[in-house]
Amino acid sequence: MSIKRQGILFILSAPSGAGKTTLRNLLKRTPDFVFSVSCTTRAARPGEVHGEDYYFLTKEDFLQRVEKGDFLEHATVHGNHYGTLRETVLGNLDRGTDVLLDVDIQGAAMIRATTHEKIRAAIADVFLMPASMEVLRQRLIKRGTETPEQLEVRLRNANDEMQARRDYHYTVISGSPEEDFQNFRAIMLAERQASGRLDLD
Repeated sequence: MSIKRQGILFILSAPSGAGKTTLRNLLKRTPDFVFSVSCTTRAARPGEVHGEDYYFLTKEDFLQRVEKGDFLEHATVHGNHYGTLRETVLGNLDRGTDVLLDVDIQGAAMIRATTHEKIRAAIADVFLMPASMEVLRQRLIKRGTETPEQLEVRLRNANDEMQARRDYHYTVISGSPEEDFQNFRAIMLAERQASGRLDLD
């Protein structure tokens, strides 16, 4: 008897400032999956590396890729375009390799709505939820990358985004970075042992 399975598509979403980037970086310590690097038209933040954090594209290049159907999902968030390349995700799933996507709620909804049966079957989506709006406010202030006006916009958007948590298989209430990491790893372990994901010959 041989045991094999298709890769799992782990989707991670969270409001801006909820700790998603920190969690993503901690997860990279356990490289038993492929992190799908998204494309974006926003400018790189200090320390971000092209090809590792994002593929930083011009708006023209991004829209050309949309026209060609290169993206599994794409969305406009805070005035910038983001997208996930279809080919990378499908190739890894076919090889039985798990894929982690860091996408917003629009992107997650677009992936769930796909007619591609293999992708739909592979989804395990997780919403990282801040403990409260005040905690989120303090995290955004500490990050120091937004003006006061931008901060208020992000908080208003976060309130709307948190309503979408019910669309996800899992909701993790954010605590310390290490707690978030352990909770996400527990979800990954459980999904890998789900009976429906195993193919026994």
